[in-house]
Amino acid sequence: MQLIDPTHPIYKPLWVRILIVAVCFGWSAVETFGSQPFWAMLSGALGAYAAWMLLLNFKPEPPAANVEAASETDADEDETPSDDKK
Repeated sequence: MQLIDPTHPIYKPLWVRILIVAVCFGWSAVETFGSQPFWAMLSGALGAYAAWMLLLNFKPEPPAANVEAASETDADEDETPSDDKK
């Protein structure tokens, strides 16, 4: 079972992924200093899982889909006759 879907577009920027992990570990530190070990362990485990999914196992989508779409539009533009060649 996957709790975090790393293919979602919200996770594409690196700063978003780092911020999520930092907030989880930061909240774990807050709970530790507040003498709440259960919540500290829970948020620490969530931070570790987020780090695993969003930083260590993150595989960005290849830009090949964008390159193919751009090359198709370029090919269409090359095939249209232009008035400048008269």
